[in-house]
Amino acid sequence: MQGYHLVPVVDHDTAGALPWIASAFVPGLSLADALAAYGPLPLPAVFQLVGCTARALGSIHAADVVHRDLKPGNILLGSTGPYVIDFGIAQAADATQLTRSGGVIGTPQYMSPEHALGEPVTAAADLFSLGLIAAVVATGRHPYGEGGTTALGVRIANTERTPPDLSGYPAPLRTLLERCLTAEPAARITTDELAELCEREAGRPLRTFDSWLPAPLMERIARREATAARPPAPTPTPTATPTQPDAAAHLAGQPTVSAPPPPSTPPPGPAHAPWSTNTPSLTPAKRTGTPLLAAAGVVAVALAVIVTWAVARPDGGTEGASGTGADGKHAGAPAVTSSPSTSSSPSPEDAYTLVFKDKPLTLRAPAYNTGTHVDLDAPKLFPDGEIGQDDGMELTYQDWGDSDLRFLTPMGRSTGTTPEACSSGVDTDALPAAISADDLDAGKTLTKGMVLCTVTSDDNLAMLRIADVVPDTKQGLSSDMPDYVTTLTLWKSNK
Repeated sequence: MQGYHLVPVVDHDTAGALPWIASAFVPGLSLADALAAYGPLPLPAVFQLVGCTARALGSIHAADVVHRDLKPGNILLGSTGPYVIDFGIAQAADATQLTRSGGVIGTPQYMSPEHALGEPVTAAADLFSLGLIAAVVATGRHPYGEGGTTALGVRIANTERTPPDLSGYPAPLRTLLERCLTAEPAARITTDELAELCEREAGRPLRTFDSWLPAPLMERIARREATAARPPAPTPTPTATPTQPDAAAHLAGQPTVSAPPPPSTPPPGPAHAPWSTNTPSLTPAKRTGTPLLAAAGVVAVALAVIVTWAVARPDGGTEGASGTGADGKHAGAPAVTSSPSTSSSPSPEDAYTLVFKDKPLTLRAPAYNTGTHVDLDAPKLFPDGEIGQDDGMELTYQDWGDSDLRFLTPMGRSTGTTPEACSSGVDTDALPAAISADDLDAGKTLTKGMVLCTVTSDDNLAMLRIADVVPDTKQGLSSDMPDYVTTLTLWKSNK
């Protein structure tokens, strides 16, 4: 699929021992992270966001594909507009329904009614999801009320009998919601109609992006772009014979590599010209046996690799490097870069000052209708924290509303335990803004030995190493969320 507001895939190999995808890199902020950090957007920005996303959906649907998981976490905000990402469960419009463990794959609070009921899904399902996103982005309020993901999914499934509550939404937005959130798919607005409605209400062309977001968000994105324009020097890759896979790299989550050519020899494979967001399509790159890099606009390149194993060894080791997650999200602090006057990267002592190292920190599962706020700078836990009282915190482990582990500052996975590796992990392998109780219980996202990093609310660099994951054995919890036994290291940046 190619189109405006879609992040293009420039190369791939899905048939090899390690399947991978290389996509253009957008140094933006996910809409989910933006909402968590800055709250709802002003209405003109909402209409421009929804209108551009409708254009992206139009390109997706023109290829006879349904996204099926449109949500704030799958929309990137950039200086040149929003971008739809993460087609992990997209399917051809005429394919059979995807299910898992007797249920339907997707995100319940952003599903269409037919999707929630397990019925055939068409392009109209994505329009329903976009309507829900519009409501939440504009007001912070879901049209189907409060509650966990399952409760919202059940209400959505019963839309025909219990329609969404659209009272209290601004009049122009309410018109949009009424056109998107109808129970009958055939009655929903089309992508072209939605884009035209949004352009009219935004009061500006959809492709005009000067100051299209509030100033703090634009500044955050500008910092990301500046960081991407100065990527850190690549880490030397251990050599291996051309006929023997690099077993250590494979176990650590790296792509298998062959011996590199001499330094004076150009890398194999065709080069890719920078991708312009003003160009609606790309000429597909010739497929090669190794991942290729592509550029987005005038920013530097990044590699997106789909992997199916852990990003760190189960014993807590840190050798190797993993590519950006398949969800394509990028968040966090500026990466450490080399000084223009030298070819070597600054040492950890030059760039960071150690505040403390390997302090024990155990995050216990919250009891029913409670939450624990975590201040990594202190460090300190607030086991009976109140809703909304999380200023200056980095994490909330909660059982109110949505039962989940919520990251209040962007959290990334690191492939090492140095401050440089930690900072790079925040930039290039960010986790979702929230991990649901179901995923935590199944151990799908956070595992023993994983190294997590974030730039704290006090602009320090924090590293959490998961020493153990203890399944819930307590009574009275609404979910089986585990305890996480971790060690915490904190650095102060010298920049």
